[in-house]
Amino acid sequence: MAERQRDYYEVLGVDRSATQEEIKRAYRRLARQCHPDVCDEPDAEARFKEINEAYQVLSDPEKRAMYDRFGHAGPGAMGYGFDFGFRDPFEIFEEVFGTGFGFRTTSRGPRRGADLRYDLRLTFEEAVFGCEKEIEVMRYEVCPYCKGSGAEPGTTPVRCSECNGTGQVRRVQRSILGSFVNITTCPACHGEGETIPIPCTKCGGARRVYMARKLSVTIPPGVDNGTQIRLGGEGEIGQRGGPRGNLYVVLEVEPHPIFQRRGDDILVELDINVAQAALGAQVKVPTLEGEEEITIAPGTQSDTIIRLRNKGVPRLKRNGRGDQLVLVRVVVPTRLTKEQKRLFQELEKTLEPAQVRKEKQGFLDELRELFGL
Repeated sequence: MAERQRDYYEVLGVDRSATQEEIKRAYRRLARQCHPDVCDEPDAEARFKEINEAYQVLSDPEKRAMYDRFGHAGPGAMGYGFDFGFRDPFEIFEEVFGTGFGFRTTSRGPRRGADLRYDLRLTFEEAVFGCEKEIEVMRYEVCPYCKGSGAEPGTTPVRCSECNGTGQVRRVQRSILGSFVNITTCPACHGEGETIPIPCTKCGGARRVYMARKLSVTIPPGVDNGTQIRLGGEGEIGQRGGPRGNLYVVLEVEPHPIFQRRGDDILVELDINVAQAALGAQVKVPTLEGEEEITIAPGTQSDTIIRLRNKGVPRLKRNGRGDQLVLVRVVVPTRLTKEQKRLFQELEKTLEPAQVRKEKQGFLDELRELFGL
């Protein structure tokens, strides 16, 4: 004679008029007592499944109404057929309790891939005007031979027998404080839920291979040392279907033999002789677009700065450009011919004698003020 299936209300120890909150409270109490990971009784697993089965039906208003009307037989007794569709009892338990019942769990969901860094060296002109650069990055890619399955083509992975495809194993740890369930990644399948009987000969079952990948990088005008360019989704591949990481291209700009950069401005030093400084002159100076003629005013002093508007570096992510600053240096000759010496002696007689100079802002102070240092 078959064993009679117990009434679900009897299983949970509640009245037929019990509220949903009373049903849930009864379930929580019994599930804690009968969980097979903490209960030593030989029939703990069977009782745990019975408790979960009762809770699945009575916690669902529609299923409960059907049960109240037809009992365990369901409407199948009337010739219609019905299946309550019972789920894994451990899933129900974790939905109700979360991970707070002495559990430590490890995630086996999708994992984002790691970010990568690539250091790229640019010339001064490439940084100022921008360019397109092709780089070669070493990174993990999905194995093209097995298409990421990890198995030799013609074979397939199989469900892990250790964890039954869940990717996790439950172990009970006992202490003076009681029993605790430790949910860890399955050591047999490493959380994948499946094992590979015949690994791919190209990737060894790792599902990915380390290989070079060529990428095109757009360098915007105005970048400088340390500028980072983010290439979204060009990092390492993710695990278990997770998204790729990002690739960060970090720029290093080579120094220029003539130009010095100060933010968005360009500084050039120009040497002129004493005659040009005293009489004035038209001279040519290099700029980022080629030579340009500038005017040296008569009586120009050493350390004078001449500003060329909009001849500097394009402002990164903004409109406009900086300026070019021409720092004029008056060079005093150290070697004179006899004729030059005679002419200077004649000139010296017509000039004012040496005088003690009054306090004046120094050149370094002027530069600090100019550049906000």
